[in-house]
Amino acid sequence: MRIAVLGAGAMGALYGGYLSRRHDVLLVDVNQALVDAVNEKGLAIHEPDGSVTMCRPKAAADTRGMASVDLVVVFVKALFSRAALESNRSLIGPDTCLLTLQNGSGHEETLLDFADREHVIIGTTQHNSAVLGMGEIRHGGSGKTVIGPLCGDAQRLAPIAEAFASCGLETICDARVQQLIWEKMITNVSASVLTGVLQAPLGFIAEDENAWALCRTLVREAVAVAAGEGIAMDAAEKIEEVRGVCLRSPQGITSICADLRDGRRTEVDTISGSVVRAGRRNGVPAPTHEAMVALVHAMEARVQRKR
Repeated sequence: MRIAVLGAGAMGALYGGYLSRRHDVLLVDVNQALVDAVNEKGLAIHEPDGSVTMCRPKAAADTRGMASVDLVVVFVKALFSRAALESNRSLIGPDTCLLTLQNGSGHEETLLDFADREHVIIGTTQHNSAVLGMGEIRHGGSGKTVIGPLCGDAQRLAPIAEAFASCGLETICDARVQQLIWEKMITNVSASVLTGVLQAPLGFIAEDENAWALCRTLVREAVAVAAGEGIAMDAAEKIEEVRGVCLRSPQGITSICADLRDGRRTEVDTISGSVVRAGRRNGVPAPTHEAMVALVHAMEARVQRKR
C-alpha cells in the first residue's frame, strides 16, 4: 500500500515508521531539517522495553508533482490540517482514502473538503509517543487503533486495518468509533485543558480542591453534551477514569500545557471547542468549556502581544 503521513511529529513519525516496515511510506513535514534527517539516517523509535527500532520511511517537505497514494494519514496539529491537505493535494486522487487519528473530534469536517464521505475515515489510537530529537522518538505505550467510516459498513475498511496490523499496529474497524473518540476526549477536555490554563502538571489537578472541582464540572458537562450527540457515558465512571490518569502521571505535562508555556498555538478549538460546538448544535449548555476555550485563547494572545 502507498501511504503518506502528513506531519512527522511524535505520532506521525511513530505510525510512519511502523508502516514503512511493509509499505511504501512517505512522511511529509514542513521542517526541512527533520526531512533531511529521516532521509539520511532513518527514523529511530525507542521502544518501551528499551530496544530501538530503526525504520526507513521516505520523507519530503514538498510533494508537488508526486503521484496520488492509496491512503493519507493526517497527524498534523488540527489547526494546520487544511493547510497541510491543500499543500499536498497531488497525493490525493479519486480513490485516495483520508484518515484522521488526531486528538479531538470533528476533523472530518475539514477532510470532507478534500474527499467524499466514502473516502474519509475517522479513528482514535491508544498509542503515545514523544519527540527526542531529529528523526528520533520515544514510543511511550501501545494499544489499539480503532477506525471507522462516515458511511457504509465498517468492515469495508478491513484492508487498511490489516495493513496496519501487519506492521505491529493492532487495528480494528468499528462503526462506533465516534463513541470511542468522545470517551478518549474526556480527559483532554477536562484535566488536560486545566493543566494548560493553570500551567500545572496532571497531579495538581487531582490534588487541589478547586482544580478538581472544576475538572469534575468539565467532565459532567462533556458527558451531557455527548448524550446530545447520541453517545452515552456514565459521568461518575469518567470522573474516576480522569482522576486515575492524573494520579498515575502526577508530573505529566500535557501538550496543551507545553504549547501555552512555549508560546505555541494550541488545538483547543478541536478539543474543548468541539464540545462547545456540539453543545450549541444540540442545545446542551457547556458554559465551563466555553470559558476554558476563551481562557486558552486569551493566554495565546498574551504571549503574542509580549512578542
